Amino acid sequence: MKKILTIIGARPQIIKASAISRCIADKFGEQLEEIIVHTGQHYDPEMSEVFFKEMNIPRPKFNLHSGSGTHGRQTGKMIESLESLMMQEKPDAVLVYGDTNSTIAGALAAVKLLIPVVHVEAGLRSFNKRMPEEINRIATDHMSTLLFAPTDQAIENLLKEGFSTEQKTVDLDHPGVFKCGDIMYDNSLHFSALAEHHSSITAKLGLTEGNFILCTIHRDSNTDHPERLTAIFRALNELSLKHKTDIVLPIHPRTKNAIANTLDERFQQELFSNEHIKIIDPVGFFDIITLERDCKMVITDSGGLQKEAYFFRKCCVILREQTEWVEIVEQGKAILADANIQRITDAYDVLSTRHADTFPAIFGDGNAAEFICSKISELL
Repeated sequence: MKKILTIIGARPQIIKASAISRCIADKFGEQLEEIIVHTGQHYDPEMSEVFFKEMNIPRPKFNLHSGSGTHGRQTGKMIESLESLMMQEKPDAVLVYGDTNSTIAGALAAVKLLIPVVHVEAGLRSFNKRMPEEINRIATDHMSTLLFAPTDQAIENLLKEGFSTEQKTVDLDHPGVFKCGDIMYDNSLHFSALAEHHSSITAKLGLTEGNFILCTIHRDSNTDHPERLTAIFRALNELSLKHKTDIVLPIHPRTKNAIANTLDERFQQELFSNEHIKIIDPVGFFDIITLERDCKMVITDSGGLQKEAYFFRKCCVILREQTEWVEIVEQGKAILADANIQRITDAYDVLSTRHADTFPAIFGDGNAAEFICSKISELL
């Protein structure tokens, strides 16, 4: 049996990890032993603990309580703790997800100890190295022994960087690269049916299916720049009033602080008096699935939510200059609007005319977790 150390830390990683954990429990229990390590990158209980409860994810065996801080300080603390833990547990592989500080810390600690790194969501690129996530993605891919890419574009990105999909045997110098489909598509299929029985959020908020916008804002490239944050909220305010449409915004702690500390007080009053702007506390996974499924459109700076909007056949206004999910833009189901009032409102108007019956299956067949587990069992 192979021991896999799974590193999670940010809210999306907790959700992604549930697919692999579920697959190991159902089909690979005799081949793989999973030990989950929570770095504590998202330390607010509302941002992480609720997901372990709701989604029946195995509890982390270890929690590093890394907390917040600058990128270097936070990542450094994680590396130090993870290195000690890996030396203690001696795993056969370390599995990391996505592009957070927890991801690169886990990969760097493992590769220095010559432990194979398995990277789920490999090959994603925004081609903007000013984004810390882009540096994390690139570095993690080049430290990995097994790279699992969700889409054809991700595979193409890796091939351009010198990787090969032709490896018969794999090691650090000859990594294996595979297209597996998207792990979150597995979860969306699994949990969307359950959400009907676990979430009443639309009724609680007085929402009508197909008549509201779901919005999330959390990236520091938006929250830490008052002019960008102001532009985004002015656009949301304008859209809601012009179209008489509710906008539901589950508030990230960082965004909540930024609104209070950086937005003009007069504009804050205008924003909070707008009955169409529904700023709510962070929500659990069943609630966010329900909101994604029932909304008219998504407006977000979250990479994960862009993609999940596509799963639920919803168009998306992206509050960034670039996206790692270029496929949804190429399909005409998302528009990059950045933090520009006119571009955001124009994007909404354009996407409102797009039809929901043309969403090609670009994210796989919903069996990514089984594919990943089988390759880990076979090759490591």
